[in-house]
Amino acid sequence: MSTSSIAANAYASAARLFSPAGGPRPAGQGGTGGFGAVLNSAIQHLDQTTRTTDQRSQQMAAGRADLIDVVTAVSETEVAIEALVSVRDKVVQAYDEIMRMQI
Repeated sequence: MSTSSIAANAYASAARLFSPAGGPRPAGQGGTGGFGAVLNSAIQHLDQTTRTTDQRSQQMAAGRADLIDVVTAVSETEVAIEALVSVRDKVVQAYDEIMRMQI
């Protein structure tokens, strides 16, 4: 697999993670989707990406993987972690703001 296609796959995965599935829904429509589903999907994606990175690193140590594949896997994991931390920070910030509101 070429480097450009690996990078394109990494960016496509990150874009799918944060793109709204089927467009925005009107307020008040719960259903099975929503923020919880997106967060769960992001965590599962991070877990999968981390496992892939671990496998690639082990293959590299054994001499069975290309360095470019390992670096790309590490970069994908780094992007996923940064995105999840950013979402966490925004959720905490929103919670703090809600707690400061007067009733």
